[in-house]
Amino acid sequence: MLQQQKELEGVLLVDKPGGFTSHDVVARLRRKLAMKRIGHAGTLDPMATGLLIMLIGKATRISQYLISLDKEYEGTVTLGAVTDSQDADGQVMETRPVPALSEAEVLAVMKTFLGDQYQMPPMFSAIKIDGVPLYKKARQGEEVEREQRFIRVSSIELTGFSLPQFSFRLRCSKGTYVRTIAHDLGQKLGCGGHLSALRRTATDRFRVEDSLTLDQIEALPVREIEKRLLPVHAAVPSVALG
Repeated sequence: MLQQQKELEGVLLVDKPGGFTSHDVVARLRRKLAMKRIGHAGTLDPMATGLLIMLIGKATRISQYLISLDKEYEGTVTLGAVTDSQDADGQVMETRPVPALSEAEVLAVMKTFLGDQYQMPPMFSAIKIDGVPLYKKARQGEEVEREQRFIRVSSIELTGFSLPQFSFRLRCSKGTYVRTIAHDLGQKLGCGGHLSALRRTATDRFRVEDSLTLDQIEALPVREIEKRLLPVHAAVPSVALG
């Protein structure tokens, strides 16, 4: 009798390409590894690239712990255009002239987003109300009441400046909508704006530099992918495993 192959188990760091949903990455890995028990710890919008923590096999049980970790992002805001989704994937709803802002003026407004605060989730989000994701209601032109969420922005810095765009780096708590920060920042600057690029560079100590692209994963033999899996005990403190 043939011995049944042991199911893979561990954490795989993936560099998600633009244009893919987080579920698209799950589907690609399921095909590659020929297994169904695969999940992820924290979604990325289709437009965004960067670190996606994939949970293989029994590692899916640590999802809630990894989702709760702080995230680090690099992004770009384009001023003067407001979109319905608050990012470049949405429809432009309003345009305004961009004033001759200085770096110091933009940085001063950016700093107002530091610390603990409540954030209104965007309509184009996967949050469910009465069992229906908000984005489905948004696509039907509905605007529904939603609760603000408590978030924390622990650091934010200006990394590039060339109007009507500027780039930033920020570190924030789970559940933070970076595109909402970009939208709200544009409103505070008086000309509106949206998130035109976003890359997740880290989740706590896990960094995108240590990840594999989907193309790299699909080119590797499964036994080589197995070597890249982080064991569950190395990914989370023992106290989180109960």
